[in-house]
Parts: sequence; structure tokens; C-alpha cells
Amino acid sequence: MRLDKYLKISRIIKRRTIANDACDAGRVTINGKTAKAGANVAAGDVIEITFGNNTQKVQVLSLSEHVRKEEAAAMYEIIDT
Repeated sequence: MRLDKYLKISRIIKRRTIANDACDAGRVTINGKTAKAGANVAAGDVIEITFGNNTQKVQVLSLSEHVRKEEAAAMYEIIDT
């Protein structure tokens, strides 16, 4: 699954265009490497997103094309740094 789509479906980022912009600005990494919006995401990957001065680190638990709002948080696990 594309990174920008995963960020939107899992509701880590609200809109896909914003996810695209974050990736293009180099604020998103997968497993420590800067990632473009079209990068593939797989279960077990660690995604790190920088929002201003804050950084959020999550581990991908599952991939799904369609997820209800209540189930979106089960797609990832927040990792404390």
C-alpha cells in the first residue's frame, strides 16, 4: 500500500493531500529512511512523522483498503521514543 494512502486510511494524517505534502517535504521516514508518498508500506514497518517540533513514531500492524473510523487505530501502534 502507498504511504500517503496508509497515513490517510489509518487516520494518522487527516487528508491524503496533507500526507503527500509531508512526504514531499521530507518529514516522513520508513525504517529510518526518508520516504516519498508512493513508497510501499508493509506490516512491521516503523513510520516516523515530524509535526513541527513533535515527532510521532508508529509501527504498522496491519494493512486494509477500507477501515471504519473506530477500527483505524488498530492498524498501528504508537512507539514511545
